[in-house]
Amino acid sequence: MKWRCTWCGKPHAENDPPCDECGHNAFEKAIVRAEDESERDSNSDPDGDGEPIPSGTVETGPEYVWACPNCGREHVRNTPPCSRCGNPDLERVERTYEGLEQDLDTPSWFEVAKPYLPLFAVVGVVIALFATGIVPLSVLPGIGQPPPPEAPGDGAEAAGFDLEAMEGEIHDRLERERESSAGRSYDEGLADYAEYENRRLVAEAFSDRDPDDVRASEFDHGCGNARVSGAPLILSERPIGAYDDESALADDIARALLSSQFGDAVRAGFDAEGIDVHVAPNDDIYVFYTVC
Repeated sequence: MKWRCTWCGKPHAENDPPCDECGHNAFEKAIVRAEDESERDSNSDPDGDGEPIPSGTVETGPEYVWACPNCGREHVRNTPPCSRCGNPDLERVERTYEGLEQDLDTPSWFEVAKPYLPLFAVVGVVIALFATGIVPLSVLPGIGQPPPPEAPGDGAEAAGFDLEAMEGEIHDRLERERESSAGRSYDEGLADYAEYENRRLVAEAFSDRDPDDVRASEFDHGCGNARVSGAPLILSERPIGAYDDESALADDIARALLSSQFGDAVRAGFDAEGIDVHVAPNDDIYVFYTVC
């Protein structure tokens, strides 16, 4: 007869806790069947059941646990109440390992991710909206170009004139005045920068708003590391209603840009340009011209 630790099951020759394996302080009796190599043949002598016992092995018998009869929770020791349901009684039962394989099965990726599928779907839709351009990145704080500030007057249409289309006409007129080697492209990112600066000037002049200053590098232009320059132009001699059509106004703005006020910067020396036209509440025509 030997003794074993009730916690880890290690056999001991005497009932002399604590356990030298885990330090537990309670032993229980265990049946020990050990062969004496000097008296028994390990290959021929059977144990009481007729089965050979390898030399030095210890037959500790079945392993027991204390189970709650109410909820089935197993406990290593008889320490009621049940830690799960609080039942005051525990029963000593033999431990079995039925169902252990199922308990140890690793859940699939789909099972783990299933509760989060609705969240993944929402994130996918948001990414698709930004990727397709349906929702611009500029709606996110700190991402995309700064939106143009609010400004009194008109920046898209005035007196029946399409001001945004006229900005392209002004570029075409400037191109006709340049030599072929000095031609430059029309850059929408520079035009966006010009629109911001133009509206900022109108807002400061005709309202109590003071929009933030911006840098050209915050806009999606094609200038790379090249320096971006810009300057305002105000036409106040004739109100927009005095022009017969858009072409007449575009000619007037092109002539003003080609004047000595801007020197040769409009004719040569740059690769790209952008233009914005805005009609102020007093009918002054604000123009902002940018180049790089």
